[in-house]
Amino acid sequence: MPAAEQLRSSETSRAPIARTRADLVALSLGAAGVVYGDIGTSPLYAIKECFAPGHGVAPTVENVLGILSLVFWALVLVIVVKYASFVLRADNHGDGGILALLALVTEQRSHPRPGESGRRRHLVLIGLGLIGASLLLGEGMITPAISVLGALEGLDVATELFRPAVPPLAVGILIALFVLQRRGTTGIGVLFGPVMLVWFFAIAALGGRAIAAHPEVLAAISPGHALQFFLANGRHGFLVLGAVVLCVTGGEALFADLGHFGKKPIRLTWYALVLPSLLLNYFGQGALLVAAGGRAVENPFFSLSPPALLYPLVALATAAAVIASQAMISGAFSLAQQAVQLGFLPRLTIVHTSGSARGQIYVPEINTLLMVTCIALVVAFRRSSNLAAAYGISVMGTMICTTVLLTAVARRRWHWGWLAAAPMAMLFLSVEIPFFTANLPKIAHGGWVPIAFGSVLFVVMTTWKRGRAELQERLQRESLPLDGFLEDLGLHPPHRVAGTAVFMASSLGIAPPALLHHFKHNKALHQRVVLLTVVTEGVPMVSRRSRVEVRELGHGFWAVAAHYGFMESPNVPDVLKLCEPAGLDLRPKETSFFLGRETLLTTGPSAMARWRKHLFAYLNRNSRPANAFFGLPPNRVVELGAQIEL
Repeated sequence: MPAAEQLRSSETSRAPIARTRADLVALSLGAAGVVYGDIGTSPLYAIKECFAPGHGVAPTVENVLGILSLVFWALVLVIVVKYASFVLRADNHGDGGILALLALVTEQRSHPRPGESGRRRHLVLIGLGLIGASLLLGEGMITPAISVLGALEGLDVATELFRPAVPPLAVGILIALFVLQRRGTTGIGVLFGPVMLVWFFAIAALGGRAIAAHPEVLAAISPGHALQFFLANGRHGFLVLGAVVLCVTGGEALFADLGHFGKKPIRLTWYALVLPSLLLNYFGQGALLVAAGGRAVENPFFSLSPPALLYPLVALATAAAVIASQAMISGAFSLAQQAVQLGFLPRLTIVHTSGSARGQIYVPEINTLLMVTCIALVVAFRRSSNLAAAYGISVMGTMICTTVLLTAVARRRWHWGWLAAAPMAMLFLSVEIPFFTANLPKIAHGGWVPIAFGSVLFVVMTTWKRGRAELQERLQRESLPLDGFLEDLGLHPPHRVAGTAVFMASSLGIAPPALLHHFKHNKALHQRVVLLTVVTEGVPMVSRRSRVEVRELGHGFWAVAAHYGFMESPNVPDVLKLCEPAGLDLRPKETSFFLGRETLLTTGPSAMARWRKHLFAYLNRNSRPANAFFGLPPNRVVELGAQIEL
């Protein structure tokens, strides 16, 4: 069995396992705070946006029942059926998320389909995965802004005097939230679950109180009311889907956070707590609108609250919004780390903020990007209603990409035939495509924001991937086969100096360019030369026992392959310590690390467009230095430069 397959076969799920009832309760409580923060705060703005004046739908009893029916069936079909029942099954060794799903699809192509059509399908799947990831990061910049604004707008219900203060307060909260990211979330994370537990109980109680006064709204469970709503409202009714989609924002988190909590706690929390609380609150807001007798209610969520509890509810809503924002920010950090390890983004600064929780990371570049964009959105849009137009496109775009990738997994990994996979895909797309289409008219009113942001990210990721491939191809053409280099060393032994030299190699089949430059100019080699290749596997984590493969090549040369998962950060000194049992005992003070630093020229024969070459060269210059990314000691690193034409 090949080494890579042995490695994959030895790995088990990294998702937590609830071995006792206490473990299950603890993981479920954590899921309430992290997984369901975003979807749990959707009641702040979802129903309000459905009856916004721009949609032209009056809050009559029939329309209220129709909207509630749409909300109910959206939650059932998208969250219950799609994510909880199917998507959670498509885990990548216990981990989830759209890039984990993409890695799973590419991992299953160990025997690619022959012909150009098979290659095109493969590239389409990769493209969809990158589009979904780009839109998900776009959603990450909108979620903190809309959640915090939606929570603070509860102050308007008390008095309009607070309205001018809402945007500045939101900016202040967001700045504090992003500044605190560098400290990690381990300390405050323990509060997420209890606070969200109080939040879900509170919104359930508020909704249940209103339903008790008007229980007739429960009739909206019948899909007939949704059908009647479309028949009565025509085009306006269809466009309202662009607001109904807000009730499923955050659904992707069920899958993205799979590796942190596991399937059972995520499903238990959804069915036992989150879904009942959301439905009670949504139907409670509907009951309030029914009681209003067709009159507009500016903020149905906060209008559910008794006057004496309004300010405590605003404080609780703000805390829940911060938690939802924190969960999305942490998810953006993890997504960026995965993209770097899978080769879709240049090297970024990955700071591990917890010694025990491996998923707790901080990425300064992503944090700054999200902070600037979130503040800009608050300043530009000022109200959650204005931001809602920009939200639905990113949410549904990501979900559609997930559906296509899920279908590919069903075909390739689960070995489903088209008779089973096609109906599943058609069911999900028949819901998601109308939602997406209903949001298209909002492009001119803010919907362009996530599209523009996602497009930039998509161009960056595809350019980096293509540029690295072109660069590696160029380096391999100009390099010597390793076997030939070693054979020549045997025939013409060079001068050897004391110590060990470690050369980072992209492939073990060729002599690294840095090695050739060093030998060419210095006419000598160290007594021991280690060629180290870091391999990113299509799994989230790789155990320490499977981390390294060591092979002696002769003539004082050793080949070391270090295997990492796409949710891990490489650490070369740690890898070298693991080489001791194989006979490669390295003394840190006698070891030097040689890296190649390429200066890219855009005048070469590469088929890349000129603007892509310039973008790739810019990204390459500004990526995190290799010595810092690989954890190399700065005083033991030697960099050898070379100019390369692309």
